[in-house]
Amino acid sequence: MSTDHVGIDELLERVRSGLDRVDARAAYEQYEAGAALLVDTRYAALRERDGLVPGALVVERNELEWRLDPLGSHRSPRATGHDLRVIVFCNEGYASSLAAESLRRLGLHRATDLIGGFQAWKAAGLPVLLPAGRSAL
Repeated sequence: MSTDHVGIDELLERVRSGLDRVDARAAYEQYEAGAALLVDTRYAALRERDGLVPGALVVERNELEWRLDPLGSHRSPRATGHDLRVIVFCNEGYASSLAAESLRRLGLHRATDLIGGFQAWKAAGLPVLLPAGRSAL
């Protein structure tokens, strides 16, 4: 039995050391230039509460690997190959780091995540589609 246990904080630090994480402005610029696919892994209640990033592919975390594996039978049409630049985001930028690392294990070697997640995107004043009936603050 191995005694090489790590806590989530250490695991997160290890995972992030292997990612070239991007801030909201860089993610937006890469997406706008057609150089990256934005992937929103937040669960439905958060998307309904806070809105959506226009153009982002919505894939809940439990489906991510199946939808983005370019060799998978359940892949999204937007999962075009292993060289695809994927920028994953969650609500605050924690779970997305682990998700990006998982995509790298599938061979998506350019996968990374958005520092601070959707909340950082929103705070940077970048485009957000608000839920029906809500207006910008």
